[in-house]
Amino acid sequence: MAKDIKRLNPNSKIYGVDTNTSHLEEALALDLIDVKSSYNDLNLANIVIVGIPVDVMITELPKILGEVNDDCLVMDAGSTKSALCKSLENHPKRRNFLACHPIAGTEFSGPSAAIDGLYQGKTNIICEVEKTAFKLQEKALALYQQLGMRIRYMNPEAHDKHIAYVSHLSHISSFMLGKTVIDKEQNERDIFDMAGSGFESTVRLAKSSPAMWTPIFEQNKENVVETLEEYIQNLEDFKQLLLDDDYKGIYNEMNNTNKIKEILKGIPLNK
Repeated sequence: MAKDIKRLNPNSKIYGVDTNTSHLEEALALDLIDVKSSYNDLNLANIVIVGIPVDVMITELPKILGEVNDDCLVMDAGSTKSALCKSLENHPKRRNFLACHPIAGTEFSGPSAAIDGLYQGKTNIICEVEKTAFKLQEKALALYQQLGMRIRYMNPEAHDKHIAYVSHLSHISSFMLGKTVIDKEQNERDIFDMAGSGFESTVRLAKSSPAMWTPIFEQNKENVVETLEEYIQNLEDFKQLLLDDDYKGIYNEMNNTNKIKEILKGIPLNK
């Protein structure tokens, strides 16, 4: 986001705050930020974008809000919303915060993973917009429009439930597929030589940061468990069709699922 903001607004000045000093040095070298900074400069900010693991977000966002000026917009980019919104509901500067989830990204992390135009055509889910000051909503929407994002409004509970299906479950599936193949590879060294593009695309998300995803699964545990139970049942049913030599049933299962092509047609795919 910093990369696009600097490209689209050459006169902007971006301050970087990070506990990882090597990341700050890298961001400065890549011209993603202009200044290495700290919370001491938060009162200078016009917009604060918080992109940190969701468990750390719970403790740090109240501190950040406490330091910003009254005209500053603070927004996050976390993949869970219920716990965060709950933790901030009584904060004296709740009006300065906009709960967001821009559904975009890659499996890579760190400053060098930043790419141009990441958000073009991608969906940004905004929760509890009515709790944010109207003039700050306008500031946020102007930025999102500039970045080319599509906006959806949703309550935090609905967000967490839906995102468990379309994002959190896919990451778990990818991690566990990778684990299954790695465990097998210990005895069969040639297995990766046989891996094609289908395997590569399916297991891509297993390269995502465990430091980011473990807290997401923790905060959205109830919804993730529910989706896992449904997914596991579908796998068990498919396994039973194989055991029963019911290949017509297998064909029908896959054929019925093919309708997802029509559902997704024309819909920009997010991470």
